[in-house]
Amino acid sequence: MRIGYAGTPPFAVPALEALHAAGHEVALVLTQPDRPAGRGLKLTPSAVAEAAQQLGLRVEKPVSLKTAEAQALVAEARLDVLVVAAYGLILPPAVLALPARGCLNIHASLLPRWRGAAPIHRAILAGDRETGVDIMVMEAGLDTGPVLLERAVEIGPEDTTGSLTTRLAGLGAEAIVEALARLDTLVPRPQDPALATYAAKVTKDEARIDWSEPAEAIARRIRAFDPQPGCEAKLGDETVKLWRARVVEGRGTPGEVLATSPELVVACGRDALVVEQLQRPGGRRIAGAEYGRHLAAEVTTRSK
Repeated sequence: MRIGYAGTPPFAVPALEALHAAGHEVALVLTQPDRPAGRGLKLTPSAVAEAAQQLGLRVEKPVSLKTAEAQALVAEARLDVLVVAAYGLILPPAVLALPARGCLNIHASLLPRWRGAAPIHRAILAGDRETGVDIMVMEAGLDTGPVLLERAVEIGPEDTTGSLTTRLAGLGAEAIVEALARLDTLVPRPQDPALATYAAKVTKDEARIDWSEPAEAIARRIRAFDPQPGCEAKLGDETVKLWRARVVEGRGTPGEVLATSPELVVACGRDALVVEQLQRPGGRRIAGAEYGRHLAAEVTTRSK
């Protein structure tokens, strides 16, 4: 087929590469404009832009698809299908109507659960046991279109948003290639709006640890916000980022350090957490036990 592709972050790269490798003619790649990145805030192309350039594909970076100029780009490409994956811009009805066989979205959840911007974060945060990818026919509504193909995976007890994103990106790449190959025979499955849940964007406020929550909920929060934005917590007199923890039995005032050796153990509203990896301000990720020795040394110094 003659297809277009719209995507921006690393999640969207495997599908673009798979579609190209499958022999489809990728006539146009749309991605968001270059953004400042790094300490120097240098303008940097998106992961999809870099991948498309390496494949020798035409890349366009409109600020919006609501302008006549941007819509002309899509119209002139004469697409059979436009594939979308984590693009980050709204496709207006005028664009949705342009490809001869419609627009397909690679969505990282089992719809209608977790429609919206952050389905992977929300699935981990909610304690879901499984998630997956859906190939969905795009409509004007937010992730409301019928599902053509679905692939489910279990969410492991140590899965983070980072690890799960990598797995789902690969699964989405396989699914979209299969969906295009079977496009004439796949039967669309309408979504039940009564079962819909919304995956709102993640905010930094959500990443602040409240030690009065159950340890299991805090552990999920740490995994859900790894690698971005990272969970912040108060330990002793310092605010640190927590990257890995596990639940253990323990009682104490929420936030109280119950042990510093051989493991760093912190009391929660129910049970306790062994902090296995954390990061001090401006520092690198270190083992919780290393930070436990730091806390113990502080207590010793104060007692003298």
